[in-house]
Formats: sequence, structure tokens, C-alpha cells
Amino acid sequence: MTPTAFPILLLPGTMAQFADRLALDTITLAATQGGASPRLVGLLVAAQSAAWLLVSLPAGVFSDRLAPRDLIRFGGALIATGAAAGAALLALGHTGWLLAATSFAAAAGAVVIALSIFVLMPRTVAIADLPRANGRLELGRAVFSLAAPLIAGWAVSRGQGWLGLSLCALAGVLALAAASRLPGERPPPPPRLPLHRAIAEGGRFVARHPYLRPIALCAIAWNLAFFAFTAMVAPYAARILLLAPERIGLATAVYGAGLIAGAVSGATLIARLPVGIVLVFGPASSLLGAALLALAPPAFGWPALALAFFLFGFGPILWFIAQTSLRQAVTPPHLLGRVSATLTTAIYGMRPLGALAGGLAAEYGGLEAAIGLPVVLFALSALAILASPMPRLKAMPEGELTPRAAG
Repeated sequence: MTPTAFPILLLPGTMAQFADRLALDTITLAATQGGASPRLVGLLVAAQSAAWLLVSLPAGVFSDRLAPRDLIRFGGALIATGAAAGAALLALGHTGWLLAATSFAAAAGAVVIALSIFVLMPRTVAIADLPRANGRLELGRAVFSLAAPLIAGWAVSRGQGWLGLSLCALAGVLALAAASRLPGERPPPPPRLPLHRAIAEGGRFVARHPYLRPIALCAIAWNLAFFAFTAMVAPYAARILLLAPERIGLATAVYGAGLIAGAVSGATLIARLPVGIVLVFGPASSLLGAALLALAPPAFGWPALALAFFLFGFGPILWFIAQTSLRQAVTPPHLLGRVSATLTTAIYGMRPLGALAGGLAAEYGGLEAAIGLPVVLFALSALAILASPMPRLKAMPEGELTPRAAG
């Protein structure tokens, strides 16, 4: 594939992320406005996140076997169909299990596109250019992370939640159309293993690799920490730091600013700094933000909360760009989809567990004690990197590093 294909990849990549985020914001707001119980809202959120859990591993296998163009088309069609059906349900006032099913279908399309783009990226750009390419993709995601809640809030506040999902359907159509401009080449045919053995092969590669294993452990601990923090931050800010709702919302918005700042500067920083330093900085910055917030008195509550959210956005997106580029550089081409799917499943599997742990800790241990839980988990995420060979890594490897060769 030629480098000119990279700009084409940006469109389905950003459209899939935009549709996934906008759909989540729209359905939760619309269901809440429609009088849905917290249990039903939780079902809608679970249905969407379940796609990342249940679809990632088989989609990773097919990403290694089929033409990425065809998979991106399929993903765009899933987004368009699922979101359009969801828009029709919202227009008719239905927010039950059928809406959950359409949310699952649309999110499955986003999963397929994300894995296909991960596989295509190393074929499209040189290894040295992977951080810049991944940074541009993450910049689009960061911008849409800011835009999606605003669009969803505007549409739902006017009783037109269906309009938000209609925009998601349009994003799916745009992703499908962009895929038609990609070459239709298939990857070299790998050994035809049964599905479960093909999935296990990707998992074994991650578990044995000196770089991928600590990346997975760091990501698991970080997501546990962040979603434990997410579950308790609103009551902690309101009851311990004594912040008004609008002040909490303003501090939360700083997260998006951190994402954008990290995405804009990521490629430059990764080019100028040792890769190992960037990989340490991501979890370390999160640990710093959480620790400062846990120690902050109410008088400094808002600055500490805003700083924590900025660091949660800025440092981890640098880490994400660096580790994504590293994974693409060291993973054999025939395993790219399955390796990405293994890590995606591990990451998204931790999110509901982290939120549950945070909520239970706050309920039974009290907010002031519970805020220490994400601090400990962020420390474990940093330790996973510090205890590995990765801090000594100066630059992106120029070729594949197999577990056997690395050992």
C-alpha cells in the first residue's frame, strides 16, 4: 500500500470513533430524559461496551485474514445500520432493549474499523513515522471527544435525540465510502487455525513479549484506576471538595484539553525524547494527578481536580501513541489484528470492574479513604512499565522483535 493511502485511513478512523462516542452520549442522555431507570441506562452503556469485549477477539482474527478494505466497509455498514435503526427507535420514543441491540451493532462496527486500521497502519507508513501517523489519528479522536457531548446535549435538550444517532449513521456511511478508495489487497495467508486457536496465538504472543506484556499490564491497571476514579469523582468533588456542579463540569472538560494537547505534541515529543521516557511518563503523570487530588484541601480543590483531569488526558495519550506505534513495530504482520484485539479486550474488560470497585469502595469505605484506590492502581500501572526493559528503550525498533529473539 502506498503512503498516499494514509489520509484515506484518517476518515474511517475518526468517523468510527466519533460515531461510537456520540452514540453513547446520545442514548444515555435521551434515555435519562425519557424517564429511564438507572438500571436501563446502565444496560444501554453495557450493551455498547460489550461490543468491544465480545467482538474484538474474533474481529482480530479476521483482520489478519481478510482484506482490510472489506472489513472497514463492513464496519461502516454496521455503524450506519445500527445507528439508523437506533435513530428510528428514539424518534418513536423507544429506549428499551431494542435500542441496546442497535447500540451493540453500531459499536461492533467501530471495533472492526479500529482493528483494521491498526493492521493497515504499518503497511502504510514507515516505522519511524508511526508516532506521527497515530498522533494525527488520536488528534481527531480527541477533538470529537469534545464535540460529541455538545452535539448530544444540544439534540436531546430539543427532544431530537434521533438527530444525534442520525449523525452517527452518516459517519458510518462516510467510513464506508472512504474504504472504497483503499486497495483491496489481502494479507499473506496465515496458517488456517480454528478460531479459538488463532485467538490464543495472539494472546500467547502478548504474554511472552518483553514489551507487549508490560504494556498489557500497565493498560489493565490504568483502566482499573481511571474508571474507579470516574465512579467516585463527582461525589468526591461535591461532598469533600465542596465544588458546585458547574465547577465540576468545567474541571472535567479540561480532560479534553489534555487529550488535544497530547495529540498535537505527541509525535514531536516522541521524536525528541527516548521512547522509554514517554512510556513511563504516561502512567506516572496519572499517578501524580490522582495523588495531588487526594492530598488537596477543599481550598485548592478545583485547581487540583482540573490539573488531575489535564494529566489524565495529556500523559496517557502520549503513552497511547507511543505504545500503539511500538506494538505495530514489533508485531509480525500476520499477528497484528490478534495482538491488538487481545489488548483491546483486556483494556475494555477492566473498565466495568474498575467502576464497580470504585463505587463499592466509596460506599463502604467512605469517599476520603476510597480516593486512595485509584492512586494505588495508577502506581501499579507505572510499576508495570518501570519493572520492564521499556524505560531503557531509546527509539522505535526498526524491525520485528519476537519473544524468542528478545529473550
